[in-house]
Amino acid sequence: MIPDYNYKPGIYYLSTFIMTYALWFAGAYVSFQNNGDSLYMLLMLPGLMAPFLISLVMIIRSKNMDLRRDFVNRLINLRLIQPKVLPVFILLMPLSVLVSIFISLLFGGSVSQFQFAEGFSFSTGFVPVLLLLLLAAGFEELGWRGYAFDSLQSRYTYFKASLIFSILWSLWHFPLVFVNNSYQYEIFHESVWYGVNFFVSIIPMGMIISWICIKNGKSIIAAIVFHFIVNISQEILNISQTTKMIETAVLVIVAAAIIAYDREMFFSKEHLVDNYL
Repeated sequence: MIPDYNYKPGIYYLSTFIMTYALWFAGAYVSFQNNGDSLYMLLMLPGLMAPFLISLVMIIRSKNMDLRRDFVNRLINLRLIQPKVLPVFILLMPLSVLVSIFISLLFGGSVSQFQFAEGFSFSTGFVPVLLLLLLAAGFEELGWRGYAFDSLQSRYTYFKASLIFSILWSLWHFPLVFVNNSYQYEIFHESVWYGVNFFVSIIPMGMIISWICIKNGKSIIAAIVFHFIVNISQEILNISQTTKMIETAVLVIVAAAIIAYDREMFFSKEHLVDNYL
């Protein structure tokens, strides 16, 4: 966060939502047309890039050299990543998945969930799913951590900024429900509650990613890597949607524990005072 720069969260989020929604709803329409399954990604990919593109435009147009240097530093400076946070960084999501599967066994879940999945749970046209999971982590975090989150924390405590961001991030995914063969489309048609769970799960996950980023000097690379680990963790095992509902509860507990552990940081107002000096 740059103290002498007036962040514009309203303009950022409005622009990002308009761009993404316009492209993704158009992509949703094309995905149901003849031969559309190979063309709709031409609309989906630019929509995915919207958080980054809007961030880049706002950073460049700011004409604030400190803002530009800060973005570049957080993008390329690997020294921002703290070694003591690495175990949490790498293991938090895989362990959350494993704990969720173990809990599901108590309610009749299958042990086959510990097996590696035979394939991905959704399709993405001509773009390989693994590549899309990486692109999603990259372009989203380049935008969310490049400008979006800082714009909120310039006005609110880390807790409130994280919560607002997480809710907005959840809503940002909404058009995917209407895209043929997308993960969100598939689970909503399996059960509306599975779909609702997807959107609810993003809120604690958003708070966890925000914390990981902050504890690593706001490193964008750290956020991208952790986001990619989250994406892979959801696909690598044969985990059921019922277990993913349990996983949401586990993530809520993890997020609450992190907030309690780092309460002073989450509710501090020092950065707000510095911003208005």
